[in-house]
Amino acid sequence: MQGAVLRQVGDTKVSVVDDLEVVGTGPGQVRVDIQATGVCHTDISAMEGIIPTGIPAVLGHEGAGIVAEVGEGVKNVVIGDHVVVAWVPPCGNCPYCLGGQPHLCLEIMMLTSMEPRFVLNGEPVFGLAGCGTFAEEVVLPAQSVVKIPDDVPFDVASLLGCGVMTGVGAAINTAKVTPGSSVVVFGVGGIGVSVIQGAKIAGAAEIVGVDPIESKWEQAKRFGATHACAPDGLDALKSELTAGQGFDFAFEAVGIPATIRATYDAARRGGTAVIVGAGRGDQTIELNAFELFYMEKHLVGSFYGSANVRLDFDRLLRLWRTGRLDLEGMITQRVPLSDVNSAFDDMKAGKVIRTVLEVGSSRR
Repeated sequence: MQGAVLRQVGDTKVSVVDDLEVVGTGPGQVRVDIQATGVCHTDISAMEGIIPTGIPAVLGHEGAGIVAEVGEGVKNVVIGDHVVVAWVPPCGNCPYCLGGQPHLCLEIMMLTSMEPRFVLNGEPVFGLAGCGTFAEEVVLPAQSVVKIPDDVPFDVASLLGCGVMTGVGAAINTAKVTPGSSVVVFGVGGIGVSVIQGAKIAGAAEIVGVDPIESKWEQAKRFGATHACAPDGLDALKSELTAGQGFDFAFEAVGIPATIRATYDAARRGGTAVIVGAGRGDQTIELNAFELFYMEKHLVGSFYGSANVRLDFDRLLRLWRTGRLDLEGMITQRVPLSDVNSAFDDMKAGKVIRTVLEVGSSRR
């Protein structure tokens, strides 16, 4: 079968191969016939070594497809079910799951990340985050799939698996944006647009999208931002919208120290700064002890949108059905799996919100 393989960390391209094999379906596992998978910045982070992964690896973690086989003991899905892949699947039994933070459960993801998901020329191949949706088929733990209604298009469904859940969840789950509040979002790519949509759903009065690429300003407004600007224009908007006090909620969707610091600074005294972007482990930000005490800002990370995927995927689809969450509009282009490297280039150049790889269509 076809798949996109990262051979070495640091490679700027993946190898699209036709002789990839999927591992057998064992007890408690399901085989999913992938139909569509989004190209997420996390995949690029894995290529650059920011997100650790076993090598070689099939990238991709934002996917949707059809259950083709179920292993012994699987009860949550049957053959033929349409599903979304959850790259951080809750085990249901650990302290995080039992304590109401299933998005922090790493029991299954860590285990599957260390187990090969594929075979290429007789050699084991891993899957990014234990997934590997840049392939025609993948075998996953049953906990890693969430059943969805059959009438949801696969391209739309795939976005739930990472980007939309991460961004919308950061606004409504992590930050708990309040009606009538002011919001600023640094970085207006796929994650940032999702944060903007989440803030709009939550009822924010003012939503500012900040991005150095001017073409993204109208994009931000199309998805719910009331204002947009370059980083050097934010102070003027902060004065206009908040009387210089700062925003109630500030979100960072880039993952670099400069924007993390700017996000903290943009939040008002007593406000909330939420870091959504995945940064490098060897990079740091500097805060002085007095400002932490005196400003009483809430500085929090948001991992996978603080999601309970078994509930939140359904919530997002209900918002989509009623027109409050625009998922189709986030898909800039749909291309076959063979064009994955061009999709990476387009993402790096800021040309797309999301590219969806039509994996099922590419082999028919």
